[in-house]
Amino acid sequence: MMNNPDILLNRAKALRLNGLITHWDEIAGADWLAAVLQWRSDRSMRRRMRAARLGHFKQLSDYDWHWPRRIDRAAVEDLMTLSFMNDAANIVFIGPNGVGKSTLARNVAHQALICGHTVLFRTASEMLGELAALDSDAALRRRLHHYAAADVLAIDEVGYLSYSNRHADLLFELISRRYEKRSTIITTNRPFADWSEVFPNAACVVSLVDRLMHRSEVISIEGDSYRFKEAAERSKAQREKRTSRSSGEKVPAA
Repeated sequence: MMNNPDILLNRAKALRLNGLITHWDEIAGADWLAAVLQWRSDRSMRRRMRAARLGHFKQLSDYDWHWPRRIDRAAVEDLMTLSFMNDAANIVFIGPNGVGKSTLARNVAHQALICGHTVLFRTASEMLGELAALDSDAALRRRLHHYAAADVLAIDEVGYLSYSNRHADLLFELISRRYEKRSTIITTNRPFADWSEVFPNAACVVSLVDRLMHRSEVISIEGDSYRFKEAAERSKAQREKRTSRSSGEKVPAA
C-alpha cells in the first residue's frame, strides 16, 4: 500500500475505522499505519466475500462474447466501472437459460467487492423462501434490513419459478427499501411484461416492476444455451474417443 496520507485516510474511512480517524493527526505519520490498514482491508475483503456467497464463476475475460446472437458488450464492460452505483441504479440481465446472465451478474458483484462495497448474491427462491419462512415480525424486520443494507444486492433467477402473493409482497418491500438508495442486480429469463405469471394474482407486480425499471440499465441477451453447447462438445469428443479406441487407433494422451 502506498504511504500517501490522503490515500490512507480514504482507506480508513472506507473501512469505517472511526477510532483511527478521530486521532488521525496524531498517527498519520506512523510507520505501522499502512500495514494495519492493509491487514484490516484484507480481513474485510475475506469477510465480505464469505457473506456475498458468489461461488465459483467464469471471469469476464473468459466470457465467449461471440456465442450470444445479441449482447451489448460495451454496456456490460461499462458496468464494471460501477458508475451505476453513483445513482443507485439497478441492473437487469434478461435472456434465456444458459446465455451467461448469472456469470455477468457475478462479475459485476465481484468488482463491487474488490472496490470495498458490501455485496449479497442470492437466488430468488433462496432469498424469498428464507424471508417467507421467518415466524416473527422482529426476525423478518432484521432479515429485510440485512438484504436492504447491502451496497449491491444481486437476485438471481427471477422467473424460473412461480411465487405466492406473500413472496411478491416481500420482494416488493425489499425493492422499495432499496429504491433510489442502493443498487440491485436482477437476472431473469422473463421480460417484465410476463412477471404477472411469475407472481400470479399479486397486486404489487406493477409497482414492483416500476421501481425496478426506474433508472435501470437493462442488458438483453439473445442466444442458445452455452451449457448445451459445452455438453454437446463433450459428448462429441467422447464418441470420437470411443470410435478411435474401437478401431484400434492410438489415442493421443490428454
